[in-house]
Amino acid sequence: MLRNARHTKILELIEEQEIETQEELCKALADAHFNVTQATVSRDVRELRLFKVAGVQKRYRYAAINKSEGELSDKMRALFRACLETIHVVGNMVVIKTLNGNGANAGVVVDRLDYAEVVGSIAGDDTVFTLCKTPEDAIEVRDRLMRIAKN
Repeated sequence: MLRNARHTKILELIEEQEIETQEELCKALADAHFNVTQATVSRDVRELRLFKVAGVQKRYRYAAINKSEGELSDKMRALFRACLETIHVVGNMVVIKTLNGNGANAGVVVDRLDYAEVVGSIAGDDTVFTLCKTPEDAIEVRDRLMRIAKN
């Protein structure tokens, strides 16, 4: 129960304020009467699949993905559009090139979409490699991602 309550509070905190580091998140949780360690917060960040986006007052801030299965929030769609440079198909792989430092953000989008055609993906600084089951699947995934990028 405590874990679920803590996760709910973390999501609430990052929605209400710009939290840039795990240390800041620990302090915000402590202020909300949650006794946590940095290791616990690190695990929570992974479990909640939090990622960092550009902040207004701070350089970066934590953000969360919309919980609807296979769907993206408007924020995630906007982030994907803003960071995307190109999408190419090479055999059964989709190669997504992004602005520097945004490969992980695009990778989160691909993972969140949970396409059945995708076997897995690897994100780097400015590139995401997405392995699909077949070359035809790769073309379908590319086309879907392009639609997201245009909408």
